[in-house]
Amino acid sequence: MTRDVLAAVDGSPQSLAAARWAADEAVRRGLRLRLVHARTWQDDLDADPGQPADVRALTDRMLADARRELGRSAPGLDIRAELVGGGEPAHVLAETAATAELLVLGSRGLNGFDRLLLGSVGRDVAARCDVPVVLVRPADGGSSGGPAASTAATAAEASGGTEVVVGIDTRAPSAAVLDFAFRQAEARGAVLCAVHGWEPPPVWGYAGWVTPQIETDQFRAIEAELLAEALTGWREKYPEVVVVEDSRIGSGAGAVVDPATGAALVVIGRRRRAHHVGLRLGPVAHAVIHHAQAPVAVVPHD
Repeated sequence: MTRDVLAAVDGSPQSLAAARWAADEAVRRGLRLRLVHARTWQDDLDADPGQPADVRALTDRMLADARRELGRSAPGLDIRAELVGGGEPAHVLAETAATAELLVLGSRGLNGFDRLLLGSVGRDVAARCDVPVVLVRPADGGSSGGPAASTAATAAEASGGTEVVVGIDTRAPSAAVLDFAFRQAEARGAVLCAVHGWEPPPVWGYAGWVTPQIETDQFRAIEAELLAEALTGWREKYPEVVVVEDSRIGSGAGAVVDPATGAALVVIGRRRRAHHVGLRLGPVAHAVIHHAQAPVAVVPHD
């Protein structure tokens, strides 16, 4: 079976930016690009209510336009396009992506909050998909400018970074997350910035809860050693990748978001859950995908 890079498109500047990012990724991997559109109630609102068939015509035209634009920028790339449906969009996209290498989605701020990267569909897909999900936001947050300008800006920003940032849980480092991050850095010729955020435990003193400096220095050394141990074996597996270790005081999400500005990609993990009820994104992943200014890859792991 041919593996694809899958991109969800809806005709918006955000989805076109994501499709362009996906096309670049498909070229890097030597894979086919598959464009899909999951039908929603918005399709019915955009169509002429007196012509039910107009919904399919509009969708086909939108997919054809996206395919044509990407074909011009990536000649020779095998691009397929199709309409998928039959249920709630996030569930349909997650099921469609089951046989893909990864799924790429656009993102937009809602209700004027342009710094919030993710909408509800993207959040739900990232929380349930069994393959890595990459979330791409336009450089201007989607708040101004036309589709062409927004897409071009995102393509320049997403491809121009020289660093891949990966957030690491040093107590339980994920092989899936590290392998994805190292592969991305290797394919791009980028530096891999391995980031770990930690908080020194406070102690009770005469001035209340404080963090003694001498103990902070000790914890800093311990945390740096744990980060180095988490990377053991990966440097040898990917000898061409230059790795920068960044163990810093602060929340896990803040430690990743801060160095992410200008990065080619941010990689974070999302633990698979045994149940299928409620939001399954952890607090760090949830914060990073909402606030990071670079494309974010959410990698599921056990």
